[in-house]
Amino acid sequence: MLSAQDRAIVKSTVPLLESGGEALITHFYRMMLSEYPEVRPLFNQAHQASGDQPRALANGVLMYARHIDQLDQLGDLVAKIINKHVALQILPEHYPIVGACLLRAISEVLGSEIATPEVMSAWGAAYGQLADILIGAEAAIYAEKAQAPGGWRGARAFTVVKRVEESAEITSFYFAPVDNGAILAAAPGQYIGMKLVLDGEEVRRNYSLSALSDAGQYRISVKREAGGRVSNYLHDQLQVGATIDLFPPSGEFTLAASDKPLVLISGGVGITPTLPMLEAALATERPVHFIHCARNGGVHAFRDWVDALAAKHPQLKRFYCYAEDDGVSPAADTVGLLSQEQLAAWLPEQRDLDAYFLGPKGFMAVIKRHLKALGVPEKQSRYEFFGPAAALE
Repeated sequence: MLSAQDRAIVKSTVPLLESGGEALITHFYRMMLSEYPEVRPLFNQAHQASGDQPRALANGVLMYARHIDQLDQLGDLVAKIINKHVALQILPEHYPIVGACLLRAISEVLGSEIATPEVMSAWGAAYGQLADILIGAEAAIYAEKAQAPGGWRGARAFTVVKRVEESAEITSFYFAPVDNGAILAAAPGQYIGMKLVLDGEEVRRNYSLSALSDAGQYRISVKREAGGRVSNYLHDQLQVGATIDLFPPSGEFTLAASDKPLVLISGGVGITPTLPMLEAALATERPVHFIHCARNGGVHAFRDWVDALAAKHPQLKRFYCYAEDDGVSPAADTVGLLSQEQLAAWLPEQRDLDAYFLGPKGFMAVIKRHLKALGVPEKQSRYEFFGPAAALE
């Protein structure tokens, strides 16, 4: 338990974090990743290079400092962090490394006049409290997943049993366990962790599951990213028969039980977690509006599959928006960027609905504004980032 004095000191540093938190965290990452190579596999270096990861952690540290005496005000931020950690298998022994580097970064960036012994002591206690919260919550989830039917702890070997090119950019990979045992049921919308060794270096990634796991297999559908180290490896080298280590499914962005109309909105590869959500929803009586935006028909994955479902299930209405017409692929329902007026025409008349949307950050920011303007309750408008969390402003 933090003392009142420690909490007051931590909160007094909020203005410093607001103005210089990103610089502090960038220094923290640079130091930690160079001096502790054992933690490098836990971090996507592309997110480091883009600044997304330092920006996200800086925001998390700021939120923690602001609400140090009312942690319940952090909302679902803690749950998101815990699930990301579980998917990547963050362990208790990693926390002292992070803590030591964070405190050192505070001292080196802020300087001795600001980072006084009292400030360092307070932040040391604050980090210890946060680490204890995360370690305890993660331990409970690890145990739950290990004890569940088909569950396991740590890495488990899977074989690539099938791969399918879904579009010009997206390929699906199907995995079955090498031991032929049962697998942990994944909730629609969850992702799975993957451990690879590329050029002698371990890397870890999370990928959304793009199908229900009730067939005893997991499926991910990966977009080839320009310069993407892992995505290009998967597309070019991961073939049927290969073995790969997977971590248990994780993630709190899942389809909640409801009888309200369901709207699934995706952009690009953001379609992947909406597919198992769609499968699960069609097993109920709720109306579903499926809206997908793509650059053009050549990169639109799973169109035939969704069309077949729409023909079979009257409760499903599907709409497609292409930014451009490539002149070759089947036509979309509209061409251009998805406007508020077009979205209004595609939504159910009843605005008391559940909306889930995913895609590039700019796309999600626009969709969030559109849904709010069209009267969809904000608490029923849900989204998730593929990479580090950020604000949709």
